[in-house]
Amino acid sequence: MKPMKQEQATWEGVLPVYKPAGFTSHDVVAKTRRLLGMKRIGHTGTLDPQVTGVLPLCLGRATRVVEYMQELPKEYHATLRLGLATDTEDLTGTITEKCDHPVEVTEVEAKAVLERFVGTISQVPPMYSALKVDGKRLYELAREGKTVERKSREVIIYELEMTGFAETGSYVDISFRALCSKGTYIRTLCVDIGRELGYPSTMVKLERTMSAGIPANRCLTFEEIERYVADGSLGERLIATDEAIDYMPDHTVAEVKAAAALQGQRLSMSMISPPVTDSQPFRLYKEDRTFLGVYGRDESGAIAPIKVFLP
Repeated sequence: MKPMKQEQATWEGVLPVYKPAGFTSHDVVAKTRRLLGMKRIGHTGTLDPQVTGVLPLCLGRATRVVEYMQELPKEYHATLRLGLATDTEDLTGTITEKCDHPVEVTEVEAKAVLERFVGTISQVPPMYSALKVDGKRLYELAREGKTVERKSREVIIYELEMTGFAETGSYVDISFRALCSKGTYIRTLCVDIGRELGYPSTMVKLERTMSAGIPANRCLTFEEIERYVADGSLGERLIATDEAIDYMPDHTVAEVKAAAALQGQRLSMSMISPPVTDSQPFRLYKEDRTFLGVYGRDESGAIAPIKVFLP
């Protein structure tokens, strides 16, 4: 007799994981797949192996809202070191420059420079990054000893607060909290802050403390995930798919058109309440609060489905 095929688990929602150092984001997904016994898992933003912190994982159909979760700002706690530069912009790289004299920067000067980075800034992505150029990731080219031209791009620093200032031998370590838009390279921000202060610099520590609106204190460790799977309570700790994108407006469809909405049909504006006033995606619900999916207004003014979630 053939052994029975093990049934796949059917978790659905967002699992907020606290990523430990030494794991790639792919490693976290792979380990979670083993712990949960399911394959359909996706993460919401890459973290370098040495970086710790918030890494939301989307389980099952929740993988369909990854793109919307990535739109939200991210928060980091970081430390940069003035007087030292590396080719990777962090301590994993090869030292490329050192000050031949002690760093002479005051806390007041450092605070003033940090304030100048709040707002829309331009960054050149680092060579050691996952960004693709001509189909190849930059870090692959960097490992081959190649350097290519990268286009600068604009990112937004919403908040930048100094949280520490300390002399470390002949260097100075500056710690800060940054709330920023997606696509911001904190390593590059560290280098740019150092350049503004007149010194080479590199990032020595980084923790992501919020991603997709999820704070670190809501995240689970691998050990906790394993324990909750074993006692059957993991589902209570998942964030519902619609809750994970709760920054989107919330609208309700008239009961007589709920079935049509689930079938992917276009709907008249008169069937939606409150009225939809722009073309941005929104969450649509039945009158009993069953989540139907992500919808939007098309060019004709009708309500059209973007991501339907059959109950």
